[in-house]
Amino acid sequence: MHVLLIAGGWSDERDVSLSGAEGIHTALLELGHEVERLDPASDFPEILTRAGNADFAFINLHGSPGEDGLIQAMLNQAGCPYQGAGPESSFLSLNKGAAKTVFDRNGIRTPRWELVCPADGCRGVEKIKPPLFIKPNSGGSSLGMTFARTEAELAQGIETVFAMGDSALVEEYTAGIEVTCGILDEEALPLILITPPDSAEFFDYHSKYAPDGAEEICPAPIPADITKEIQRITLKVHRLLGLADYSRADFIISEGEPYLLEVNTLPGMTPTSLVPRAARAAGYSFNDLIAKLIELGQRKRK
Repeated sequence: MHVLLIAGGWSDERDVSLSGAEGIHTALLELGHEVERLDPASDFPEILTRAGNADFAFINLHGSPGEDGLIQAMLNQAGCPYQGAGPESSFLSLNKGAAKTVFDRNGIRTPRWELVCPADGCRGVEKIKPPLFIKPNSGGSSLGMTFARTEAELAQGIETVFAMGDSALVEEYTAGIEVTCGILDEEALPLILITPPDSAEFFDYHSKYAPDGAEEICPAPIPADITKEIQRITLKVHRLLGLADYSRADFIISEGEPYLLEVNTLPGMTPTSLVPRAARAAGYSFNDLIAKLIELGQRKRK
């Protein structure tokens, strides 16, 4: 099968995307596929033509133009099947504030939050006080994320996000342990416990990708009832947001209660990334996982 592997793009997570694409490329070749690479940053005008000539597109993009649904919309235009969520669900999930309104409306516990935008007339942080996390509303990989203990640090964190050209999602600090749960083909995968290194205040970019980063334990050594509850919530949110094939949800467990942080529609796909690691615990090799995602993408198209 002729597979168009789409990676790179122009977001701050470009390097992560390109790094993950190397392992996917190898897996596709080992599965017997013909692989053509496409980088939206350099090949954008060619997307429709090249997708129209491909049998399948495997998307490995983070941030815009992959997680925001743009590439999916163009692949739909070209009639090319792909893995994962469609344009509308991708856009809704990438916008943290929009996704959290869905969580709140459906009674899904999430840390208290406020959205702060740089335009004149927008409100500041009114209901919650430090300690707080400040995140780009549409970013990922913890880039631009800061932890504020004071009002001055809060103001600086918001300005950091504004300088990135985004609105700021300000979230109440919730003490606890971090776990993540993946979905594959409407089934919840084993949970992963994430313990950042002592030098990190939270699961930041270094913790996620550096060799001396966070310790990740799968299956997570937490009580069975909490595991089942997190898996139930993850599948519920996957369906509420209209996602497909796979996704990953991040949680904080505080005083025995899970708090949903965010949902990822195009999870990291290096062989040691979180979803591949959870899939391996469920019996899927990395190549098996890639093959399964192609199967699901083709099934969805049909």
